[in-house]
Amino acid sequence: MIESVPVIDIARLDEADTLGAIDRACREWGFFQVVNHGIPGPLCLALVDAMHAFFAAPAPVRARIRRTRENPWGYYDSELTKNVRDWKEVFDYGPGDGGQLEPRWPDGLPGFRTAVERYSDACESLAFRLLGALAANLGADAAELARAFAPAHTSFLRLNHYPVCPVPAAPAGLTTTTAGHVGVNYHTDAGVLTLLLQDGQPGLEVYRDGCWYPIDPLAGALVVNIGDIVQVWSNDMYRAAMHRALVNPVHARYSAPYFFNPDYRSNYAPLPSMTGPGRSPRYRPINWGEFRRRRADGDYADFGAEIQLSDFAT
Repeated sequence: MIESVPVIDIARLDEADTLGAIDRACREWGFFQVVNHGIPGPLCLALVDAMHAFFAAPAPVRARIRRTRENPWGYYDSELTKNVRDWKEVFDYGPGDGGQLEPRWPDGLPGFRTAVERYSDACESLAFRLLGALAANLGADAAELARAFAPAHTSFLRLNHYPVCPVPAAPAGLTTTTAGHVGVNYHTDAGVLTLLLQDGQPGLEVYRDGCWYPIDPLAGALVVNIGDIVQVWSNDMYRAAMHRALVNPVHARYSAPYFFNPDYRSNYAPLPSMTGPGRSPRYRPINWGEFRRRRADGDYADFGAEIQLSDFAT
């Protein structure tokens, strides 16, 4: 039987069996799907409808809210991964700062803003619940981990559209290609957790033991993956998994990842519970604002090399 990413019922998230299942998934995959997660189906459907409406809107509607290097919120269609352009377009919604960094909204799409804000709020609540589960599995104080997200966490919701591609590619291993296109090349997520809502079109794959495994859409489920920060907290007990998004020549694909990220001023390092005799810290402390800025510069317009955790290894 072909192995696949586990599906975990989290209706009783604090029970030992559920925590154990999450621990195994984090150790073995870095990915899992969750059901009975508490985000109502109608809220998910409203967001999917909003995605379709936005990306079907005339190009000038999207172009008027095109993101900039100074303000990452809004529309973009030229993102890079591994310094190669993705076959996708996105809309990003995140917190404002009262200055240049402010959410941007398209004209002429009634209900779009409400759908995005309500779904993002629901993801925030679920992400904090899952943070508590991670803390329990890592022997950490949940309140201490939560303080990394205060006073203003930098989580954001992205809407992805992967258009039909005339020349799709699926490179073997951890490689890029010059013949054809990938929706998003192989990468790990920089933050703590990602919660992903998929439509019915497959395309997401996770890399494990030298092979790519598809994560097929499951009705009512969300895909969860741990990011680089959890890898650091766990001192490599949990590893952020490489993953990618493929495209195809027949069907477009839509997805909505919620990236759960701490306050820009937060510093993170291996947790005390993950270090000790014979378990030296594998990373020196990392400032999230600096790490995120350098990762975003590489993704946005190739402003320098894409920063990696290995740059902070002890």
